[in-house]
Amino acid sequence: MADNSFSDGVPSDSLEAAKNASNTEKLTDQVMQNPQVLAALQERLDNVSHTPSSYIETLPKAVKRRINALKQLQVKCAHIEAKFYEEVHDLERKYAALYQPLFDKRREFITGDVEPTDAESEWHSENEEEDKLAGDMKNKAVIAEKEAAAAEEPNPKGIPEFWFTIFRNVDMLSELVQEYDEPILKHLQDIKVKFSDPGQPMSFVLEFHFEPNDYFTNSVLTKTYKMKSEPDKADPFSFEGPEIVDCDGCTIDWKKGKNVTVKTIKKKQKHKGRGTVRTITKQVPNDSFFNFFSPLRASGDGESLDEDSEFTLASDFEIGHFFRERIVPRAVLYFTGEAIEDDDNFEEGEEGEEEELEGDEEAEDDDDAEINPKV
Repeated sequence: MADNSFSDGVPSDSLEAAKNASNTEKLTDQVMQNPQVLAALQERLDNVSHTPSSYIETLPKAVKRRINALKQLQVKCAHIEAKFYEEVHDLERKYAALYQPLFDKRREFITGDVEPTDAESEWHSENEEEDKLAGDMKNKAVIAEKEAAAAEEPNPKGIPEFWFTIFRNVDMLSELVQEYDEPILKHLQDIKVKFSDPGQPMSFVLEFHFEPNDYFTNSVLTKTYKMKSEPDKADPFSFEGPEIVDCDGCTIDWKKGKNVTVKTIKKKQKHKGRGTVRTITKQVPNDSFFNFFSPLRASGDGESLDEDSEFTLASDFEIGHFFRERIVPRAVLYFTGEAIEDDDNFEEGEEGEEEELEGDEEAEDDDDAEINPKV
């Protein structure tokens, strides 16, 4: 039998390799002659060569040394900024004491403990014509009231369901409220913000004040948000001001059978040996706004939270910040809906600007296409 492993003294494997190399070279030549492929490769090279990190790598060591010195200065700036925010927190505490008498009077008007005077209840509308028409109507109404005193409209105490109405108006809060939470929230009389004392770690407390009710014995439910105002040692350049890092709730003393944060389910169990079936009752967690007072704890033992837990915690922090910065200071405007309209208008303006920018980008692209048409 003839040996086919050699041909004219050349190993067949070498011939095959040479043939493959020739084919690869031809294919490469064909690809490199394609202008679209060349353009894509050039674009990729341009992107790589123009990234900030790649540019820094090309700099001389002496320049890199000076850049490191700038970074040290930046870290020092971050620490000064942290001190600035600590003083801002002190100012917030100072002015919170000035706001509080006004908020106390607000509560008295809401609960009906105090009736505002005519001067306190006077409010001028932006539309003068409507004011004049309202004045004329008021005069007629006074006459009509005297003529039909028996048909006087009801005069409820204070402003009924004030805070509950705010919960319904604000999407961020209404999403948390279940139907069985509503009768409880109708007993909410006030929400206060308390700042940490001087010299104490930065924090604030939300206080929810309730009138006596059939659901729990607490008169006040609290939520404490702990804050940090210092650059992270591992990533000091990420510092952008104080951030909420953890929160604590409180124990709600529910009256018997009134705890809306749990529900009772019945479950059947079958005995493996005897085959008998028994029914047991079990309490399981239930969706409720009042779970707000039993928050997840931020992990402090080095263990990371799962993605769902991190999202829940971030949402909790956002809600706490919204109560502190928006709801409590501007409660009447969230009750009437005026603050919500302002928020919506601001968001629409942002979207409009974005759309306008996108249009400009498209126009620039069109200009480029005219100057440098693609082959």
